[in-house]
Amino acid sequence: MAKLLYMGTNGSNDPTKAALVFVGANGAAEAGHEAEITLLGEAVYLMKDEVAASTIGSGFPSVKELMATTIANGTPINI
Repeated sequence: MAKLLYMGTNGSNDPTKAALVFVGANGAAEAGHEAEITLLGEAVYLMKDEVAASTIGSGFPSVKELMATTIANGTPINI
């Protein structure tokens, strides 16, 4: 089992890059690894419900939905 840190710096300014942090961490957690997310800069605004709900990356659900999975997996989100 690996310990992985996913760092996000993009928010609604680049929805696909914003979503990839959560997609990666969710996949790692579901594969049995210990994942953690740190948000910096624009990515901090994703912690607001309305921003997360309206941030939808290409081919992904909204960041709000991805974040719900992250929380359900017990993955820490640091800001």
